[in-house]
Amino acid sequence: NSPLPDALNDVTGLIDVVLDPDFATTQRLYMTYQRGTKRANQLRLVSAQLQGDRLGPVTPLFDALPARLGASNFGGRMVFLPDKTLVITVGDGFEGREQAQNRRSHLGKLVRLNRDGTVPADNPFNNAVGRANTLPEIYSLGHRNTQGLALDPATQRLLANEHGAKGGDEINLIEPGRNYGWPLVTFGVDYTGARITPHTELPGLSPPLLHWTPSIAPSALAVYRGNAFKAWEGDLFTSTLVGKALHRVRLDGGRVVQQEKLLTELDTRLRDVKVGPDGLLYLLTDDKNGRLLRVRPGP
Repeated sequence: NSPLPDALNDVTGLIDVVLDPDFATTQRLYMTYQRGTKRANQLRLVSAQLQGDRLGPVTPLFDALPARLGASNFGGRMVFLPDKTLVITVGDGFEGREQAQNRRSHLGKLVRLNRDGTVPADNPFNNAVGRANTLPEIYSLGHRNTQGLALDPATQRLLANEHGAKGGDEINLIEPGRNYGWPLVTFGVDYTGARITPHTELPGLSPPLLHWTPSIAPSALAVYRGNAFKAWEGDLFTSTLVGKALHRVRLDGGRVVQQEKLLTELDTRLRDVKVGPDGLLYLLTDDKNGRLLRVRPGP
């Protein structure tokens, strides 16, 4: 039986799955998916315990509000922070990009929750310690459609990539309480060619570490820490859809010092990238016969 009984076929469905930080003892995992219809849908977070080869009862923990129109710009990526709180990306919903600056909306935000779905007391906008008229789940705002989210295990820095519109794809260093500007600033334009804003930067808004124009459609993000590729230690890897490549990005602090496109010979859309416990890279292709690929050092 489907563990997501209210995920309807006319919306995306399952988006991401992550293991509880204490999975060895709890056997619990967390899932995000889109529920509803194209006329009214929302991102939902649920958890369930793995019982042998089946999932136990599914517990809803969070629904992104308001319900939105359409079937794109979902977000839905998840990462556990070192304190075992969970950060989730929520897309802007495409049709209403101004929601990314609306602090009473989850759309166009990163949200941070405890494992039981409650709000951490130290969230930057928690009404008990922060600003009124802002949803306490919000961790950062001003995002468009964040498809990649990764925690660097060495530095504990949280990084994200997100789709721009026509141009303006970004990698951002995520810091609690910061505003990343969408749609007040962007390096892209609307799909019609119309200008979204005349600004690429404004005071008080956090600029991206890197932007791509034309768009490459970044789909996932990983930080390399391992022994298999010593020369890539600490580099970022972004899988891409339109770009049909794996992009390697080297940072020096907050400055990009090197970029490289890999695996262009595959000529296929890449949906996900992960660093395995063996230090190898694992990729998912986004084609009719999706494949799981393993990248190893050459001879």
